[in-house]
Amino acid sequence: MPQAARIPLYTAAQARELDRIAIEQHGIAGYELMSRAGQALATVIDRHWPRLQRAAVLCGAGNNGGDGLVLGRLLRQRGAQVDLLCLADPERLHGDAARAASDFRAAGGQLQPFTGGLNGEFDLLVDALLGTGLDRAVEGRYRAAIEAINLYPAPVLAVDVPSGLNADTGAVLGVAVEARRTLTFIGRKRGLYTGSGPQYAGNVEFADLEVPGEIYASQQPAVQLIDNPALELLLGPRRRDAHKGHFGHVLVIGGDAGMAGAVRLAAEAAARCGAGLVSIATRSAHAASLNCGRPELMVHAVESGAELRPLLARASVGVIGPGLGHTGWAQHLLGQALDTELPLVVDADALNLLAHQPLRRDDWILTPHPGEAARLLGCSGARIQQDRFAAAEQLLACYGGSVVLKGAGTLIAAGRGDLQVCARGNPGMSSGGMGDVLSGVLGALLAQGLSRPQAAVAGAWIHALAGDQAAAAGGERGMLAGDVIARLRGLVNPGANLTE
Repeated sequence: MPQAARIPLYTAAQARELDRIAIEQHGIAGYELMSRAGQALATVIDRHWPRLQRAAVLCGAGNNGGDGLVLGRLLRQRGAQVDLLCLADPERLHGDAARAASDFRAAGGQLQPFTGGLNGEFDLLVDALLGTGLDRAVEGRYRAAIEAINLYPAPVLAVDVPSGLNADTGAVLGVAVEARRTLTFIGRKRGLYTGSGPQYAGNVEFADLEVPGEIYASQQPAVQLIDNPALELLLGPRRRDAHKGHFGHVLVIGGDAGMAGAVRLAAEAAARCGAGLVSIATRSAHAASLNCGRPELMVHAVESGAELRPLLARASVGVIGPGLGHTGWAQHLLGQALDTELPLVVDADALNLLAHQPLRRDDWILTPHPGEAARLLGCSGARIQQDRFAAAEQLLACYGGSVVLKGAGTLIAAGRGDLQVCARGNPGMSSGGMGDVLSGVLGALLAQGLSRPQAAVAGAWIHALAGDQAAAAGGERGMLAGDVIARLRGLVNPGANLTE
């Protein structure tokens, strides 16, 4: 059976330390690593742009620029025309970058100053400007170069990290290169996978530059990328003598006036993910209609906290928040749910109510989007997006349990010291009801016996992968939450293709 795969993600400082260890402790010359980086970039170009005739390579002053200089020489050797545009005085380059410039010239290349624009018809632009060392807003000539790159119609290959993107957080430092592809070296940089990282990095590829595997033991990354949560191990074949009582009872609580659809989506997602029983507690006005389209759901009219109590007593997991609203009715229902020891998935309006009366529990999963996370932490949504990793860790420290911080590059703080990134999912999931579906998925996994951390990670992965399959079937624009629900059943059963 496949094992769960987690790929380490590194900060810029950790990546530099890996580079140092490779050079100083394993005797790999810095210029040798630079040459390997240039060759890896050339291989990516051969694979994705095999008919390349003319490229512009924009180089900065450091080793990132040196990688670009090596690439420029290799492209010339392959017969391509290369415009090597320097933002630093070539005579002031030092170390390995200076040697790369010398070798480029010796091979017949000419170094040209960047004069503020891109003049020529290029098939490809290569961003070798800034690399991982940037920690402040881009200014001056480098900003002008990035803006010129983004205005030019040709695709862009970024070297290690798109210039202007914070390698640690995925935030844009004023302006950043929007690349078609990014090739990152030695250690994958965590900022490529969340926040603005996916937009600016494009398709991320990795080259270890043949460094010894033992160098990685020196660094303990705090963040990992989910590659495959091994769902066959978590959701194996069911016993032949099983019955519905073995797979839990999910109670979905919400659906105030005008928001019945939210609880319906969450409940149907829970049922499609294998919960033995699924009930809904909602407003009386919605009870009859919710049964019409999905009679398998047990719908209860609840107008007070007292009416909710017996339903909570019969459930094994509670999902609260979809369409809950902010009225006194919502507050009473949330209060009743919090008074129990029932494992909870807390979403949407329940999170907004929780922000007014913060509480810490170890048996729940919180699923905020950036706006809800901002309310929970008393800050702005922009602050959350500036450093999603820090936000997820702070949410976990304040509220406990597990946290699924939604958005591009969903973060799962499954528990203390366990922070993961789900790079699946797509912009088509930016529509109403997608979060309700996720809450139902999580509730069903908890009901079937997965631990809270297991359910948080597997649920985020299943939800995102279902979204990718739905987008592949019909496109991102116009995708509905129901399209994602339709994909869930195939992903929670052994033998389903989990990676396509």
